[in-house]
Amino acid sequence: MGQQGEEPWEDVFKPGRFPVRILKIPQRTTHGSTTAAAPKPLLLALPAQPGEYPVLLFFHGYLLLNSFYTQLLQHIASHGYIAIAPQMYCVTGADATPEIADAAAICNWLLQGLSSYLPDDVRPDFQNVAMAGHSRGGKVAFGLALDRTSQTTELKFSALVGVDPVDGMARGRQTQPRILTYKPHSFDSVIPTLIVGSGLGAVKRNPLFPPCAPEGVSHREFFSECSAPAYHFVASDYGHMDFLDDETGGVKGQSSYCLCKNGVAREPMRRFCGGIIVAFLNVCLQNDSGAFNDLLVHPSHAPVKLEPPESFVSEVEHQAVESLLPQTV
Repeated sequence: MGQQGEEPWEDVFKPGRFPVRILKIPQRTTHGSTTAAAPKPLLLALPAQPGEYPVLLFFHGYLLLNSFYTQLLQHIASHGYIAIAPQMYCVTGADATPEIADAAAICNWLLQGLSSYLPDDVRPDFQNVAMAGHSRGGKVAFGLALDRTSQTTELKFSALVGVDPVDGMARGRQTQPRILTYKPHSFDSVIPTLIVGSGLGAVKRNPLFPPCAPEGVSHREFFSECSAPAYHFVASDYGHMDFLDDETGGVKGQSSYCLCKNGVAREPMRRFCGGIIVAFLNVCLQNDSGAFNDLLVHPSHAPVKLEPPESFVSEVEHQAVESLLPQTV
């Protein structure tokens, strides 16, 4: 719920009402004598108040660290979600197939092992789970949702978010397993899906570097292949790395500033991304569509300039949004 006097769309772009606690679960570290080790190191942002909360699993981008998304995860957690970001690898090759299998293993571990690491008065609601990923992490999330791995998971997803997802270097140069088929609405998934895109992701930073989210393998193609219901928001003046923390250290962190075409600052894009994800999760996991429907109809309410939002929905959902438009005489 928003603060008194605020519109729902204002609320989602501001920190929520929950204080947030950050936890780290190292790989192969046990908690007590009977707790199984996590398959990968995990970074958690969770509400620091007693309660049961929906879960968001978030996969990082290519060669990035999960800690680079701390501010984004904190924003989401402050609105009443347990946000979990695995560190999928330190170094990896082009093929994402092992990564998708690891993602399935993490999902299975969460069902059995996560609660043992949480405060006793904080409980994950595994009936309401969402999955998201940035860049290559978006490819991993879609790969898991579309069963592009032999590893099965019992965890069921109620929402899917691609944050500037990337399927390879260019059309015809996709990495394995190929997610995009270039057939409209061909994804065999009924999970409600949100695609968040960057307007500058397909722009080269300089003649020496390729674009970080090339045309033909990025957010527009992912949205085009989604089944209903699916939604597409694009921030015109921001780049592929503008979702990250304001400060990202080390060699990997420094490279995030110089490899991609960026916007003027990360904070507005990160706040938009966190807010639109919260609004979407509120629809899918909490049956609260107020903020999300408002942003579909009034994209100028977002803290960044947006292209006109796109949606691929059923007639009933379309009519619900149409009813929010100003009536002409």
